[in-house]
Amino acid sequence: MSRAQPQKKKGRTGGAFCALILAISVLALLRPTALHAQETELRGEVSESAILSDQQRRARQLSKANTQVKPAPADTTPAENTPTAYVPASDGALPDETDPSQAGANSIFDPPAATDDSFADQPPTVQPRRPSTAKQRAADADKTKDKTKAVDKKKPGRTTDPTTTGTTSDGTAADETEQDTANRRALTIDSVDRQKLDPGAERTDAIEGQKKKPEDDPYAATGIKVGSFLLRPTLEQGVTVTSNADSSSGGKSAVLSETALRFSAASDWRENSAVIDGYGNFRNSISGQKINEGRGRIEGTLNVDLDNELRAIAKLGYEIAPESASSPDAIAGVTSQPIRQTVDGSLAVKKDVGKLRFALTGAVSHDIYGDAKLTNGTVLSQKDRDSTLYTATLRTGYEISPAITPFAEVEVGRRAYDLRVDSSGFERSSTRLGARAGVEVDMGEKLAGEFSAGWLREAIDDNRLEANSGASVNADLKWSPERGTIIGLTAQTMIEGTTTANESGDLLYSGRLTGERQIRADLTGNAALGLDWRDYTGSDGHDLTLSAEAGLTWWLNRYVGLTSRARTEKLTSNLPGRNYTANSVYLGLKLQR
Repeated sequence: MSRAQPQKKKGRTGGAFCALILAISVLALLRPTALHAQETELRGEVSESAILSDQQRRARQLSKANTQVKPAPADTTPAENTPTAYVPASDGALPDETDPSQAGANSIFDPPAATDDSFADQPPTVQPRRPSTAKQRAADADKTKDKTKAVDKKKPGRTTDPTTTGTTSDGTAADETEQDTANRRALTIDSVDRQKLDPGAERTDAIEGQKKKPEDDPYAATGIKVGSFLLRPTLEQGVTVTSNADSSSGGKSAVLSETALRFSAASDWRENSAVIDGYGNFRNSISGQKINEGRGRIEGTLNVDLDNELRAIAKLGYEIAPESASSPDAIAGVTSQPIRQTVDGSLAVKKDVGKLRFALTGAVSHDIYGDAKLTNGTVLSQKDRDSTLYTATLRTGYEISPAITPFAEVEVGRRAYDLRVDSSGFERSSTRLGARAGVEVDMGEKLAGEFSAGWLREAIDDNRLEANSGASVNADLKWSPERGTIIGLTAQTMIEGTTTANESGDLLYSGRLTGERQIRADLTGNAALGLDWRDYTGSDGHDLTLSAEAGLTWWLNRYVGLTSRARTEKLTSNLPGRNYTANSVYLGLKLQR
């Protein structure tokens, strides 16, 4: 019969087992064998830089071992699963072997080297610690690279043949060259800032120090900004010495003070444009024949772009001047010539349809004559000379090329006098008809303008008076044969009415040929030739007026200049008491802004 074992025996067996485990642990701790962890350079926690440097060293050893393996025969096909040594894709992934801080460095991940028992008791060799930051490693690599460049400069004959894998041209082993170039360190982020400047590079000038483009006309007026307009005023003050003060058959010599004011204002609008031009001229006698007169004109032009390829051009002007002493209607025996005022305006609408050009222009011009003061103290009214001319002109053209556009135009109009019957008992109102053909030229700055010729007629309402009619010529051309030279040609045909009894009036043909030359940047010359032919209706009477003028302007600076001109004018007529000659010289100061 069995019995239960006492619990005292079980406790003795467990205590003996615990004592055995404790004795084995003590013997293991007292064993003099060095631990593997003590054979490494690290103490404590492993840093990421140590792990990275170990991986780079392993890759470099594998790459070097791979280059030393002999290539397989051409007919041998490598196995598909043959492992390939790691080669970094970009330079700089691996550190240079020339870095002395990395030579002979061991890794904690290398297996312990096989040693004899005789070396077991020797203490492990402590290796130097690698740089702790990437910045220090980059600095060391740059120093090594600079040393390598210096050696290459001292040995210019040292070159590497890219087709040879054994040695270079100076006998250096190709392995050393491959180690220098195969896995070259990549540039650091701040390496661009540390690059040396090229000593031959020129310093870039500041924006305000760069050379400015020379102006085409350094003495041109700069203008004054007034709202959205650019105003360019000009003032001339000078003295005129003339042999015929009023350009008449009985004119005498005089010294005159002459003041001229001119201005031009142009808008800077984006699509539409507006221009205002004006001038004023005042003459007063200093000595000689008594002259005290002024004349001037102001004219505005508005150019508006409408819808549907339509463009509207509106003009409005006002002129005031004394009547010329050489006019056929000039009154003799007056203290001064009466004032003539003219108010005119026009509206033109232009339309382009393909190459066809259409333009319709309506114009109005009203003349007002002041009373004449006679030398005997009486006043002579000239109300019967006041008239208004209404005209409408239709032009059709065809663009042969962008430079040439022939055209034809028809003009109809009515001249209406304020008084239906003048002081002589004649009805002076008339009906106007005209036809012209011409050509528009647009060659840019070289040649631009238009020329036309045709026939013009005004039939007077009074049957006792003959109609004023004749050929008409009109021109407005500008030609620039070379830069700095402008030659202009203007021509105009006008019908001049009269209130003289039994006379219808005359046709006046006026032509001007002008030239302007920029001799130097600060010296400008100008010249003009003029011809006027007046043909009296109903008789063989005629006047011929020839004129010539030449002048110089010398600019002291952009705002001040000296100007001078000489002029001669001669009228020859087959009617008695109309011939005269006038010569004059002008010298003055010109101001502009």
